[in-house]
Amino acid sequence: MNQQKSSLLSRLIRWSYDVFLSFRGEDVRKTFVDHLYVALQQKGIHTFKDDEKLERGKSISPVLVRAIEESCIALIIFSKNYVNSTWCLEELTKIMECNKQKGQIVLPVFYDVDPSTVRKQKLSYEEAFGNHEDNFKVQKWRAALEEAANLCGWDLPNNANA
Repeated sequence: MNQQKSSLLSRLIRWSYDVFLSFRGEDVRKTFVDHLYVALQQKGIHTFKDDEKLERGKSISPVLVRAIEESCIALIIFSKNYVNSTWCLEELTKIMECNKQKGQIVLPVFYDVDPSTVRKQKLSYEEAFGNHEDNFKVQKWRAALEEAANLCGWDLPNNANA
């Protein structure tokens, strides 16, 4: 979908959320995401952040699928262990699908992980995919990850001087 059609489609859709946050909870929930969520809420930006009480299973919850589909912007916080979670990879795949089909804006944040590590799926990302190789969805996840990592985003090192 070209940029002009995507922008027009995005304006025509009624969104339930301004922003959907995709993140690996154990990596960034308490150190980054909770603060980001509060800041977005204070600015009046209606944001979906998963609740730890959501029922967890092997496949992505229908509540999360609906929240992704009904969000104007998806903010993906890539962290060192993001791809260890099949849940995160399923969210990512759905986000990239919505980007193509609905014109959803996708903004990657590289939190304490180099963008090239994500893009090229090296180091901890390569290791994590080694653990997923028996899953039939690996190629789809790899493609979604590469596509998202190629988007212009923010590189945030996890240190006090950043």
